[in-house]
Amino acid sequence: MSSEEVRLSAGDVELTVNPENGCRVSSLRIGGTELLRQGAKFGCFPMVPWCGRTGYGEFRNGGDLHALPVNSPPHAIHGTGRTTAWKTLRSTADQAVFTYELTDPWPYSGRVTQTFELTENSLVLAFGVETSRDSFPAQAGWHPWFRRNLGTGDDVRIDFQPSWQEERGEDHLPTGRRIEPLPGPWDDCFGMPDGVDVTLTWPGQLELKVQSRDEWVVVYDEQQEAVCVEPQSGPPNGLNTLPRLVTLIDPLEIAATWTWRRL
Repeated sequence: MSSEEVRLSAGDVELTVNPENGCRVSSLRIGGTELLRQGAKFGCFPMVPWCGRTGYGEFRNGGDLHALPVNSPPHAIHGTGRTTAWKTLRSTADQAVFTYELTDPWPYSGRVTQTFELTENSLVLAFGVETSRDSFPAQAGWHPWFRRNLGTGDDVRIDFQPSWQEERGEDHLPTGRRIEPLPGPWDDCFGMPDGVDVTLTWPGQLELKVQSRDEWVVVYDEQQEAVCVEPQSGPPNGLNTLPRLVTLIDPLEIAATWTWRRL
């Protein structure tokens, strides 16, 4: 096993994964053009074992109340995977598998596995979350920071047709109401029951689709440098509002596919 950077390639596409820094994709270059915002906190990081904000750093599993680190006051945000060193289980020229063991401050033991498969026109990302003993609610997803502008043309355009938007309260948590999708800018969760399908277009340069069989996606475009399209297995605060239990016989699995074509 290793924690060194792993580089995958297919044709003129290059992917770099940094397992030591939360197993994030630190770089995706297509024909020499970097698609992801650079920096230790950016790239594309995993959200696991929860996605987005868990309200006030607390969640219940049956009768047990658990506290999580409040790292985005007053909430706990984006899980522990992005701040954990992962292990490289195996890698080839165009595929890699990574893992880490769930431990404190997450109150349950288990294992998370993340895989990447690269081709000349696609990247498939997948998660598996397993328990080693007790069942627990969990979520998984990805938080990519796509560059708003690739440096040689117009800003990116985001196109998607969600069925609803989760109304966001003043505390940034979904209120539980589903509303008609509002125009951006967004830091919001949307429902796509037929599967996540979002297209990013850098005019005259590249079109990239983010797709997943899961129905939840958060879109964040409030920063000047980048936009985020985050497929995930449940909504923000879902540990409390829509718990999906991981059991010994039923792990949590989610996959997402990025496909691109040059314009």
